[in-house]
Amino acid sequence: MAGLFTGSHGRNELHELHDSDEYRPPTRDSTTKICRICGDEIGLKENGEMFVACHECGFPVCRPCYEYERSEGHQSCPQCHTRYKRHKVKFNFDEKKNNQFDAAYVQEHEDNIQHQNHINGAAIPSVAGSAAGKDFEGEKETYNTEEWKERVEKWKTRQEKRGLVTKADDERNDQNDYDDEFLIAEARQPLWRKIPIASRLINPYRIVIIVRFVVLCFFFHFRILTPASDAYPLWIISVICEIWFGLSWILDQFPKWFPINRETYLDRLSLRFEREGEPNKLSPVDVFVSSVDPLKEPPIITANTVLSILSVDYPVDKVSCYVSDDGASMLLFDTLAETAEFARRWVPFCKKYNVEPRAPEFYFSEKIDYLKDKVQPTFVKDRRAMKREYEEFKVRINALVAKAQKKPEEGWVMQDGTPWPGNNTRDHPGMIQVYLGSEGALDIEGKELPRLVYVSREKRPGYQHHKKAGAMNALVRVSAVLTNAPFMLNLDCDHYLNNSKAIREAMCFLMDPQIGKKLCYVQFPQRFDGIDRHDRYANRNVVFFDINMKGLDGIQGPVYVGTGCVFNRQALYGYDPPASEKRAKMTCDCWPRWCCCCCGGSRKAKGKKKGLKALLGLGGLYSKKKKMMGKQYTRKSAAPAFDLEEIEEGLEGYDELEKSSLMSQKNFEKRFGMSPVFITSTLMENGGLPEGTNPTSLIKEAIHVISCGYEEKTEWGKEIGWIYGSITEDILTGFKMHCRGWRSVYCCPKRAAFKGSAPINLSDRLHQVLRWALGSVEIFLSRHCPLWYGYGGKLKWLERLAYINTIVYPFTSIALVAYCTLPAVCLLTGKFIVPTLNNLASIWFMALFLSIIVTGILELRWSGVSIEDWWRNEQFWVIGGVSAHLFAVFQGLLKVLGGVDTNFTVTSKAAEDGEFGDLYLFKWTTLLIPPTTLIIINMVGVVAGISGAINNGYGSWGPLFGKLFFAFWVIVHLYPFLKGLMGKQNRTPTIVVLWSVLLASIFSLVWVRIDPFLPKQTGPILKQCGVQC
Repeated sequence: MAGLFTGSHGRNELHELHDSDEYRPPTRDSTTKICRICGDEIGLKENGEMFVACHECGFPVCRPCYEYERSEGHQSCPQCHTRYKRHKVKFNFDEKKNNQFDAAYVQEHEDNIQHQNHINGAAIPSVAGSAAGKDFEGEKETYNTEEWKERVEKWKTRQEKRGLVTKADDERNDQNDYDDEFLIAEARQPLWRKIPIASRLINPYRIVIIVRFVVLCFFFHFRILTPASDAYPLWIISVICEIWFGLSWILDQFPKWFPINRETYLDRLSLRFEREGEPNKLSPVDVFVSSVDPLKEPPIITANTVLSILSVDYPVDKVSCYVSDDGASMLLFDTLAETAEFARRWVPFCKKYNVEPRAPEFYFSEKIDYLKDKVQPTFVKDRRAMKREYEEFKVRINALVAKAQKKPEEGWVMQDGTPWPGNNTRDHPGMIQVYLGSEGALDIEGKELPRLVYVSREKRPGYQHHKKAGAMNALVRVSAVLTNAPFMLNLDCDHYLNNSKAIREAMCFLMDPQIGKKLCYVQFPQRFDGIDRHDRYANRNVVFFDINMKGLDGIQGPVYVGTGCVFNRQALYGYDPPASEKRAKMTCDCWPRWCCCCCGGSRKAKGKKKGLKALLGLGGLYSKKKKMMGKQYTRKSAAPAFDLEEIEEGLEGYDELEKSSLMSQKNFEKRFGMSPVFITSTLMENGGLPEGTNPTSLIKEAIHVISCGYEEKTEWGKEIGWIYGSITEDILTGFKMHCRGWRSVYCCPKRAAFKGSAPINLSDRLHQVLRWALGSVEIFLSRHCPLWYGYGGKLKWLERLAYINTIVYPFTSIALVAYCTLPAVCLLTGKFIVPTLNNLASIWFMALFLSIIVTGILELRWSGVSIEDWWRNEQFWVIGGVSAHLFAVFQGLLKVLGGVDTNFTVTSKAAEDGEFGDLYLFKWTTLLIPPTTLIIINMVGVVAGISGAINNGYGSWGPLFGKLFFAFWVIVHLYPFLKGLMGKQNRTPTIVVLWSVLLASIFSLVWVRIDPFLPKQTGPILKQCGVQC
């Protein structure tokens, strides 16, 4: 498929500008009962009966895992924790006929893992312990000869101790047999393990949190019961602000109660799914890259992202890259054409020499010894040649950018003379172009390349397109029609793969036989390039990614942050996760059946509820899909015919009543839209394409699913895909999945999986924070607000607290601005928000400050975050709170309640030359006024307070220290902001100084004129008589 296809389903148009062909990977399916720990078949005992490890709950465990658990694990059942009893039947390793590790058996086992059929069983929560979490010694990747022999010897010793291998057997078997058995045993081990924080680190942290909470309660008790009578308004404001800060701290702190780390085993993933001489069984992955305007998002950066995806360390026939061009730009279209041609040389170079990262711009700019660990004599020559070719590639891209700066009056024209279909960016048909992945698109070594697809959805006037969320939903549908991989990775156009094994890291979780089916996504932390060493404006967000996200990973999973996330396609379709089989409760016959203490009444009530739910059609699509998955949808004829009635062909083998139930619970058309091919793909849990399809019919259907009217009267954006209603669609999307009971996982490999770019100058950083905060305000004012949405679902309470914190934090800005103004007011008026302290009150104040400090220290201790990163985060919390968050609150209220959409203009000034020149680039915006004003009035207050103390004598210095402490607290937190205003050479824009000095002067003069704390005289005015008495 090498041509550009354009069309509009509503206008019944489909234009093929070039010939096309398409490769479709085969699909498979199988069903086998498997062990809940390793995913292997349970097996039979010598008498022919099914092996049962635990006779209490019957939890399915195969004999090797049972033996492993008894010898080196907790020696108890993973589900009911009943101690295992000894089985008399021995398990012989050397008898090939009875060997459970037979190669054919392993093949069958891996087929089961590949398809990951759902087993209704209980989840095992503690994977780190027992057999499911036992670690193997040695390195995780490749081993040299000595390390390999050492590992084999250790394994043989353990087998002899367990009685599975004798010395006589050892003498009879050669080393190759041991290697094979060892590989099989290694492949049976878990693909990942949970690493809880050490008790010596986490327990003191939890104790201090409780102590701080108790101290906070006593502190509020003192503050509320001891008002400042001479400054009552200031006292009221300060107490309200402090209570709000306390609630915000609770929302932020308690979701960090169960932080964990995770470790993956990529070698075991390869041993299990990539056995030599057998088909590769790793699951396919569709990668989404979103772009809007290539003039604002440099095409060379997007090209590097695409190149890093095409050269990923993953089977090429299982990777497809979809690039969404929401601006219908011919510049991006031509850029991808050049990128596809350059990839034919870049991809084999990366895989031959195993270079990292695989984005050429960042690989060639790294200031490291690129010869380290390189032994091929041709590497230096090939690297120089590749660098020269990349520079030529950059020149060609720069020429395309220069050409795109001025659009011709007649519009853009393609190389073959055809007018560009996207000349009108707001009124154009859908466009699809497949560059790679088809026959003939091979690299310079004659090997196949991953598929690269350009997608631009149809846009027409009068339709709501929902920005990035709508573009991502279009990619979900078009990828389901063309490739239908069960997992999807979404990236921003400026986030490249820094670790070529990133997808494998995610597959260790998503293909795990225990939890894989219950995971909605695997989220990676965001890491950034091009940030100054001191990270003045906390661009790295280290505290959030290395503390908050790890805390959520121990509850129900991290929140979705918009990029660097591998999704389970079934979770995005709005299905519920597989239900876990609960252990049967103990019952007795000593009470009547009508008694509520026995299970009879509750079972009957539960049955009634279920029947009523099914009668009303609320049972959900997932149960229907599970029944239909028993028989894969196939077509009887080779010719494709898109008739919705053909879906019933997949229901052969069911009786009429069951067919009626399956087809009437939910109307697929109303839920997913009028595309039978797409509807069929949603029922294929393990991915793949329906039989009987051909490239031409698939392209026609792909154009259909990206048409502008496809989502009308469907549940797209409401219950399916990326959720609409906020510019921060990532929070909403992840929140909906967690409410359905899905779990997510936080994966932090040693080498950062993805890296991107972040705005490093002050104005751009504040506008980025403004957009995030505005999205949170929109969610707060919508029906999806975590304060009242989803209480009937399966969202855990600590997870709910975290989501509440993500949507209420902008409102903290109101309290923060008021609290940062109070020190200046106190210094100017001589009043204070706290009355004279007694000994007990002083103890509570000191205890509160100490608990805050100790909490921060212990948090840094278990997380590994540096104190500099923590302090920068604290500073920018104040800077963003008094500027971007404050504007976001009022802008959100105007937008949601009044329908008024406001924008803040940004005017660029000249940037400095040299490294990090953008750091000193100043852009005027109204967001800079509030923090500048706060700095000035606090400085004026400090000067006025010190002057008053000097004039009033020694006795006035004591009360002054508390006021100065709070004023300096504000100034120190706003110092990076002040440094950003002054620039590299301490140059401050005149307009900022004028506005800030004007507002500060007006505030000070008005306050002096109407001082509410100045005592008013009610009697006659007394004048000095002049007589010396």
